[in-house]
Amino acid sequence: MRFAPLIAGLATLVSSVSATALTYKLEAHEKACFYANVDSSNAKVAFYFAVQSGGSFDVDYSVLAPGDKVVMEGTKERQGDFVFTAQSIGEYKFCFNNEMSTFAEKFVDFEVAVENEQRTQLPSRQGASPEQTSALEESIYKLSAQLSTISRNQKYFRTRENRNFSTVRSTERRIFNFSVIEGLIMVSMAALQVFVVRFFFQGARKGYV
Repeated sequence: MRFAPLIAGLATLVSSVSATALTYKLEAHEKACFYANVDSSNAKVAFYFAVQSGGSFDVDYSVLAPGDKVVMEGTKERQGDFVFTAQSIGEYKFCFNNEMSTFAEKFVDFEVAVENEQRTQLPSRQGASPEQTSALEESIYKLSAQLSTISRNQKYFRTRENRNFSTVRSTERRIFNFSVIEGLIMVSMAALQVFVVRFFFQGARKGYV
């Protein structure tokens, strides 16, 4: 079992992080709040959100600490990626506000992760020197950071893909509606021309008689 310390280290990393990733449909004039519990002070809280579709791809957001103390807030933001230190223990509130929109519903993809800063000691392999154990530990944390970077890049590209697809669908719908309106106008103009020509001919025939 050569990789037993590595597997155990990764297991301790996973267990020290609590994360929630959701996609929520925010209706027009709606304000929705989600909650995350922080069990220890000075814990790192990562907050990520991105508007996938709807309106101008923007939303108002706010993060409130226990006691409704404002940690951060913003208006008409398309996406955000923040990390802050929780100064107090308790329930933190993450709110999205779409009250500015009159009719457009929006899909918001967000993630909240709470991680304790304290590192767990990795189990040392028998016969391994402290330098080897330290190098293994640093490799695990670097691997964790790289995985986090890859995950955030995937979210970024997913957001761009969803926004581009939404733009294509909106453009396609506008082109279709414009084509229908143009066709109706052409038919109306043709009918109006026929009516005008018949009216002139009928008027001329009455004058001749």
